[in-house]
Amino acid sequence: MELWPWLTAALLLLLLLVQLSRTARFYAKISLYCALCLSVSAVASAVCLLRHGGRTVENMSIISWFVRSFKYAYGLRFDVKGREKLEVDRPCVIISNHQSILDMMGLMEILPRRCVQIAKRELMFLGPVGLVMYLGGVFFINRQRSSTALTVMADLGERMVQENLKVWIYPEGTRNDNGDLLPFKKGAFHLAVQAQVPVVPVVYSSFSSFYNLKTKLFTSGTIKVQVLDAVPTSGLTVADVPKLMDTCHHAMRSTFFHLSRTPQENGVAEGPGVQPAQ
Repeated sequence: MELWPWLTAALLLLLLLVQLSRTARFYAKISLYCALCLSVSAVASAVCLLRHGGRTVENMSIISWFVRSFKYAYGLRFDVKGREKLEVDRPCVIISNHQSILDMMGLMEILPRRCVQIAKRELMFLGPVGLVMYLGGVFFINRQRSSTALTVMADLGERMVQENLKVWIYPEGTRNDNGDLLPFKKGAFHLAVQAQVPVVPVVYSSFSSFYNLKTKLFTSGTIKVQVLDAVPTSGLTVADVPKLMDTCHHAMRSTFFHLSRTPQENGVAEGPGVQPAQ
């Protein structure tokens, strides 16, 4: 029995559903995103191995080049301000808000040279995705074992100074799309104080106008990105970590609200205690 007529009919039905159903379009785009991640990770891993022979932060420029192409498939545009603050040739801890699986595109869009990420250990076992992360120098931590995580962070603090590395961390600790920032965890700030390197906050505007998991919305859109001024840690100690964390959270939260407003809302006077990004 010929399968082609059935396969063709199934494909046409799928295309019809995608055209008629917002939910179908949403899951089709998510499926494509996952397929892109897996296939591109496999290809990028091969290129990294051929180019540098193994695990090195230099592979991140290769990975970034591949991932930046995703935005064309989804009609996404990034409006970045303050990018030059990330290009300073010195080690630092970069922190940013964490909204969805699409954050990887935002990260790679502005990733500076010699920058590695910290990720949960489970991601290391995602086939080609885990492999390409390993080859890119990502540091994996076991969040279930605090002693192991602390050891990794202590080692990273020494290496980032010795090897002139930038480290990118999501201080909220998990994805959050509730229209606000979650309280920050202390790890990124302990690392910055330990290494006596500045903290550079990066804020992405809300994705809610084009991506919403609850309503199954996934269209094209523009993401505003603001790199804030570096917050110095020279001379700070562990006792100063809570204040450093609060300072960064307040600055990022204010900027997030400002970036996420519509043009009409930005014409309204600022609310109390909220300062717009400069």
